[in-house]
Amino acid sequence: MAAAAAACRMLAVMAIMLVAGRASADPDMLQDICVADLASGVKVNGFVCKSNTTADDFFSAVLAKPGATNTTSGSLVTGANVQRIPGLNTLGVSLSRIDYAPGGLNPPHTHPRATEIVFVLYGELEVGFITTANVLYTKTIKYGEIFVFPRGLVHFQKNNGGVPAAVIAAFNSQLPGTQSIATTLFGASPPVPDNVLSKAFQIETSQVQEIKSKFAPK
Repeated sequence: MAAAAAACRMLAVMAIMLVAGRASADPDMLQDICVADLASGVKVNGFVCKSNTTADDFFSAVLAKPGATNTTSGSLVTGANVQRIPGLNTLGVSLSRIDYAPGGLNPPHTHPRATEIVFVLYGELEVGFITTANVLYTKTIKYGEIFVFPRGLVHFQKNNGGVPAAVIAAFNSQLPGTQSIATTLFGASPPVPDNVLSKAFQIETSQVQEIKSKFAPK
């Protein structure tokens, strides 16, 4: 009797789990395509599908040419994500092109929603990421070589050479998100309190304010 009762309870639990699973959203795509309707005001985890689609929704030439690297950091990131290619919606992939002037830096940043892998188009770069145990993994990579930045970890790329460099970066997210560490902390709106930053970085409030002035909106 005890064994039969236990078996009945197990069957009941399995039935509840099955019903609960069917009631929740299916994690996989249920249609061939779901081209993003970027103009829709409906907010979901992604974008709602638009009805009229064409081949152009799955095409972009945005990465074909080098980006202008006359920036403060000497680098430029050009994204090819769902905001540029609506056909990427629900597919879980995207690309970027990063161009670097001689001495250019893609400053320390994170992608909270994706792992990143870079392929060097030309030039040579010092790249690295830092683990949550504060261990730095760094390497110099050149034409044709690949390096991986694990999801969510702080990482960077620096062109120490005397000629331009460029990479193609791939992500396992249609919109990986980017948080540049310096900009996030010193350029937030509303601003992070000065006393928080001065204590965190062990610097004077006047120094915090000076740094913030460099990240103020132009």
